[in-house]
Amino acid sequence: MTATAVAHPNIALVKYWGKADAQLALPATGSVSMGLDVFPTTTTVTLDGGSRDGQEARDRFTLNGHVVDDGALVRVQQFLDLVRELAGSSARASVVSDNTVPTGAGLASSASGFAALATAASAAYGLDLSPRDLSRLARRGSGSATRSIPGGVAVWHAGDDQGSYAEPIPAPPMAMVVVTIDAGPKPIGSREAMRRTIATSPFYPAWVTSTTETVGDMLDACAAGDFTRIGEITESNALRMHATIEGAFPPIRYLNARSVAVFDAVAELRAAGLEAYATADAGPNVVVLCQPDSRSAVATALASLGDVIESGTGPAARVLRSEEIGVAVPASDGPDQKESVQ
Repeated sequence: MTATAVAHPNIALVKYWGKADAQLALPATGSVSMGLDVFPTTTTVTLDGGSRDGQEARDRFTLNGHVVDDGALVRVQQFLDLVRELAGSSARASVVSDNTVPTGAGLASSASGFAALATAASAAYGLDLSPRDLSRLARRGSGSATRSIPGGVAVWHAGDDQGSYAEPIPAPPMAMVVVTIDAGPKPIGSREAMRRTIATSPFYPAWVTSTTETVGDMLDACAAGDFTRIGEITESNALRMHATIEGAFPPIRYLNARSVAVFDAVAELRAAGLEAYATADAGPNVVVLCQPDSRSAVATALASLGDVIESGTGPAARVLRSEEIGVAVPASDGPDQKESVQ
């Protein structure tokens, strides 16, 4: 059995930073995100239950045309073990993934990667999962992948294993401009940085308390269609997260001088009457939230500060039909958020 799925990354408007349970990937707080319609990950999972040349079948992982045989393969194998347990299967699998997100650069490559893997693997192993359960499954691979399953603007609920999943929420039309300053891997991965922040940053308890309140504020702002309030919360929450991380020991600093220059430029755009708000995940790259009719103007204004890509609101993860496989995944403005809530 073979299945191919596509998923897109998401950028948190209210950040996820810190786990309450590392084994189950349960977040310490809820979070809110917007999916992108750029940087898709396309993953094919093919079951292989037989042997090859007298050797037991084993899981194989190919990423962007290169065979992977390191820690990334281990993560994929561990995730497939979860799927096999749900499916009651022992079949090994070949995983072939084309990930267009710069890996490890703070642009949610693991979100689209594990969302695509969860969607393709569950289909290949014959599971018929609800969107909620598929989101829960993706969470076990990468926390932020939880939010790439529904796409659009989504809330990821904190809670126990059953209650921690993402679902779409109503929100006004929004767009993002991705300003890539450094597409290379960051020196300290998010998992290690989270562990160090939780263990050593004196600001972490306040981060948990304030972010829990901020999620409620963001849900209210989205429901009201208040773009200005959404933007204000987004920028403030990002800076709080980075301050919390920088409070770790030894300190971890993801934002560099060029990152700060983008934040400053966005503030200048607002002062000049072009409404935009900056955010950054765990990396130097900055993403700018704006309204759809102003995204080209924002991109033009920031083009001198890094490689700029415009994005609309991205779609949910999905299994591709046979006729779509091998065809480039088109960009999409994504669903209208007010109409997409089921």
